[in-house]
Amino acid sequence: MEILEKEKILVIQTAFLGDAVLTLPLIQEIKRAFPSSSIDVVCIPATAELFKHAPAVDEVIAYDKRRTQKSVGDFIRLLLRVRNKKYSRVYSPHRSFRSTMISYFSGAKFTSGFDNSSLYWLYKFCACYEKNIHEVARNLRLIDFDISDNKWRILPLLEIPGEITRKVENLKRELGGKKIAAVAPGSIWMTKIYPALYFKEVIKFLVASDYYVVLIGGRQDEELSGGIEREFNEHVKSFAGRLNIIESVALLKHASFLISNDSAPTHLAMIADIPVLTLYCSTVPSFGFSPYNKKSKTLSFDDLNCKPCGIHGYKSCPIKTFECGFKLLPEIVCDHLHNYFIT
Repeated sequence: MEILEKEKILVIQTAFLGDAVLTLPLIQEIKRAFPSSSIDVVCIPATAELFKHAPAVDEVIAYDKRRTQKSVGDFIRLLLRVRNKKYSRVYSPHRSFRSTMISYFSGAKFTSGFDNSSLYWLYKFCACYEKNIHEVARNLRLIDFDISDNKWRILPLLEIPGEITRKVENLKRELGGKKIAAVAPGSIWMTKIYPALYFKEVIKFLVASDYYVVLIGGRQDEELSGGIEREFNEHVKSFAGRLNIIESVALLKHASFLISNDSAPTHLAMIADIPVLTLYCSTVPSFGFSPYNKKSKTLSFDDLNCKPCGIHGYKSCPIKTFECGFKLLPEIVCDHLHNYFIT
């Protein structure tokens, strides 16, 4: 394949925030391979902010496939917009029918996708989708990257504007001089959410260990996080729904560690490069979405015939017991924090 002096490259990732974060190392390595080239990203509006602050990304094309742009006509307009950009290379870690169509109709001379993508034969290069490796390593297969010897452990990078840094520093000063522990109690998947009653016990332990606890999450987590905050008179504050993605990363940079469900905040902590304790209820770390920086840990009660019940999660436990959450007792979490995280 001919490599142009200046390639025009498109990356397609229209999945949720966590998947978007785990696509950044791929984009960074594409930029390293083609340093003089431009890289654009097609994504959903919810993750556009993330990609706009990625130093390797030049332009973001937001595609609202679930709401304002879900018609066939809207999709055709997107295809025409992409084709008019005249990309020379397209990489698609997203495996949907629409992503394949965007890639195929782009007119690019080189396209790369996974061998389990919808209509995978339309890609010029098909990488093997390996279920038993980390998502970052899987994505790097799209550029035939050598993932041996942990070479794939590339942390995602974001540029945080000075005004956001100053805003978060002001927020930190309002919390006093205590060490900060971050907790992300929510998820869009209900069976990934560690029981709120258990989270409260863990937070009591953190407060007793002289930490100020900040709760982070999106707007969908405001009620859950607000309810937890109201259980404590002081030393616990919810920022769920109050901070955007970049502000949340900036806040995490001030935290000693994060406790999170198997959800997007775990991956935001990889950008901040802080230790994470990720709690797995209905899912398992072997799916490939675990924290992978130094000192991070995972906890999962795996001695259950029903676990894992699905790669994403459900709105409620399929067998109505939610043992995967309830059997991961708060004292187990607190012991793990004491042994590996508390300083």
